Amino acid sequence: MRYTLLAFPVFAVLSMIWVFASPLMSVPDEPAHTIKAAAVARGELRGESAGKQGDLTIVTVPRYIAMINAQACFGAKNSVTPACAPPIDATARDLVKAPTSAGNYNPMYYAMVGLPSRVMGGAPAIYIMRSIGALVCSFFLAATFGAAASMRRRFWPVASTLVSVTPMVLFLGGSVNPNALEIVTTSALFMNLCLVFQNYRKLNTVRTSIVLVGISGAVLANTRALSLLWLALAVVAAVLIYGFRPLIATLKNKLGLAMTVLMGLGCAISLAWLVRANSFNSLTGAPSDVTPDQAFVTMLDRTFDYSSGYIGIMGWLDAPAPAAVFAFWHFAFAAIIVGGLTARPVRARPAVWVVLLAVIILPPILQAQVIQQIGYIWQGRYLLALFVLLLLASGVAMRLRPTPTGTWARSLSRWLLAGGVGVHLYLFLQVLRRYTVGFQARTNWTEMFDPAWQPPLTWQGLSVAYLLVLAAGAILTHRFLFPREPLAGRKVKRGGVELVAA
Repeated sequence: MRYTLLAFPVFAVLSMIWVFASPLMSVPDEPAHTIKAAAVARGELRGESAGKQGDLTIVTVPRYIAMINAQACFGAKNSVTPACAPPIDATARDLVKAPTSAGNYNPMYYAMVGLPSRVMGGAPAIYIMRSIGALVCSFFLAATFGAAASMRRRFWPVASTLVSVTPMVLFLGGSVNPNALEIVTTSALFMNLCLVFQNYRKLNTVRTSIVLVGISGAVLANTRALSLLWLALAVVAAVLIYGFRPLIATLKNKLGLAMTVLMGLGCAISLAWLVRANSFNSLTGAPSDVTPDQAFVTMLDRTFDYSSGYIGIMGWLDAPAPAAVFAFWHFAFAAIIVGGLTARPVRARPAVWVVLLAVIILPPILQAQVIQQIGYIWQGRYLLALFVLLLLASGVAMRLRPTPTGTWARSLSRWLLAGGVGVHLYLFLQVLRRYTVGFQARTNWTEMFDPAWQPPLTWQGLSVAYLLVLAAGAILTHRFLFPREPLAGRKVKRGGVELVAA
């Protein structure tokens, strides 16, 4: 728990910076999720709908929430800034009808983030809604890091955890969208379950992680329609890595059994909601004459195209990361996954293969099912929870690999961490450029000093804060992974002669 508490402030501040850096309604489907959250906060879990595929649901919300779609006037228009958005009238709190495409989604996430809309109005209410989601997601991110850091051989699990926190994860965490909660609860469930299994002979030492497994699993089950599948794959991957004996020992433990019941209850509630609300009918799109088999093959062919969405295609898909950012993360992804596929002992590899196969085959299967009703709708972020699971499974599978040591390893890790800070900041500035002055045919970085739109606290203030927190996190991580060696016994060279310090 100590490492979780240390990591939480870093993730929380980074996520909160994204809360204010992203213009309101700049995340895909954020208007629909905001309307849904305001309705659930008033006890309206579903709303009214004809029940057909793609039909919008009608709910009752405050007028300023009902008019929130106007804030997305810049969406999918990367040369237009948020300056086009009209002011939000904080006094318009009378209740009116509004449509949403998220009407029959599971209400758990929306019940958490929608509460501020009951006690206040205008932009401040929406920023607080975002902030609640950001802090909850930061807790589960910190719980993932804390579990990885608590493993006996922690270098590779920690490394994979850091790689899994892509800019897209932080960006989604700073919005009103359950996608981020789905991602971080999947990672927290898997990594804490691995820590529990590693210590199955002394479960009393990992009681906090047992509780986190139960909470993460119950919350994950009720985030999105596909979350039950991610939950099942996370448990299967952990069992494949550690075997059935730790699972049986955990189920025999009273706290372990209680958390299993909690997770099972969460799954039962999720299944009941899926059946009753027909959540999959919320998917919207245009009918297509493409056959399911054609869609399957096309999606299979596009497998690597969607990987960019794991890293950073921000806004309404109108603010892609610079090529250097994609290059850095694709290299990191490949290194972690190949490491997992070649891990020893060999018995850990099947978990990586199972999740990798799911990453490849599930998008074609799922898209083919609805291709003729709503056409191609798939985005990389839909699978991000499963891809994060692949990275974490690879890191845990590599846990027995030797830990890099020595001067060269320390120097290389410094460069890699510095590179991580650099690409995070580069993408952050790219997104701010898109919103402050818009993408133009010319290179317009310098025009940011005379912006058409400014976020709260200014883009300069947010950028400096982002850099400082990233740098602090990188320094702390390096010191954690490469603790200082005691002076006694260390070999040093003086005047060309090797000495041993006493």
